[in-house]
Amino acid sequence: MKVKLLTTISLLAYQISISQTEKLLHGKVLSNNNPLNKVEVINKTAKTSTRTNDLGGFAILVQANDSLLFFSKDYFFTRLKITPQVIDQDNLTVNMTIKAEELKEVIVTNIKFDKISTSQKDIDNIKFTKDNQSLQKYTGVNDGTIANGMDFARMGTGLFNLFKKDKQQELKKKTSETGFKKLVAASIPYAFFTQELKLKPEEKDLFIDFCDADPRSAKLLENNNILTTMDFLYAKNEMFKKAKAESGN
Repeated sequence: MKVKLLTTISLLAYQISISQTEKLLHGKVLSNNNPLNKVEVINKTAKTSTRTNDLGGFAILVQANDSLLFFSKDYFFTRLKITPQVIDQDNLTVNMTIKAEELKEVIVTNIKFDKISTSQKDIDNIKFTKDNQSLQKYTGVNDGTIANGMDFARMGTGLFNLFKKDKQQELKKKTSETGFKKLVAASIPYAFFTQELKLKPEEKDLFIDFCDADPRSAKLLENNNILTTMDFLYAKNEMFKKAKAESGN
């Protein structure tokens, strides 16, 4: 009886050890049946990563219940939970959806207008108009013009100054962006914040400011690695949630 029990326990321990052993998973990343090259394949659980080749293929060590992340800046972020069936098949196919192309901002920096020539006749007409306005003011004779009408020239100058002020504020805002914020904007997709970190859309900018205030964020610029950046964001997210909970109390 003892021998049978020991044999059963040994078999169970052997099966558990096999199930927990990492296995090399092969797969391919496609978009509209076209292979995608240089897609970041990240094992979030094991904290390892690789990239797809020219044929869209990849190979990465996984265990059951590991979480794989697939990231490319031109495609929507994809996440996949690894099951024992996926490992056994060893032929994973991931389809990514391309992002809609966004129109880039066009800034006009220099506008040239054709030179307007003024003849003597035009000058006489302007003088005649001014004289008529003076006649209306002092004699009460209405020549068809509006004495208290809007000064469109002054209005145009005011609008130009307002537009200029808004552009200066916008430029000042852009130049205030730190290197860390630019790094996050260029390498971390929006879905990572809402799906992985479980942040509300309105909390995203506040969370990035929270991370930017940490001096360690500057070190990420020295080693521009997406996995390292994500690890930093995961760690800061726990601190962010804790600070938010304390402020709520």
